[in-house]
Amino acid sequence: MSSIETLRNRLIDRIMATRNKKFLEAIDKLFSSVQKEEILSLTSEQIEMLMMSEEDIKTGNIISEEELNEKDSEWMD
Repeated sequence: MSSIETLRNRLIDRIMATRNKKFLEAIDKLFSSVQKEEILSLTSEQIEMLMMSEEDIKTGNIISEEELNEKDSEWMD
C-alpha cells in the first residue's frame, strides 16, 4: 500500500472514531476550502503521453508496481 493510501486510511479511521462535532466541522471546513475546482492545462506532449498510456492499459501492456521496482533495482545495480 502506498504512503498516501496508508495516510488516507489512517485519517478515515480517526474521523470515523471521533465523536467531537467541532473537530468534524473543522475538518469539513478544511476540505471545503481546498476542494475548489482547479483547471489544469496540459501540453500537447502531455496529452499524447496520456493517450499512449491509455492505449497501453487497453492492450494489456502493463506491469505491476512490484515488477517496476524490481526492474528499477536491476537497472540501478
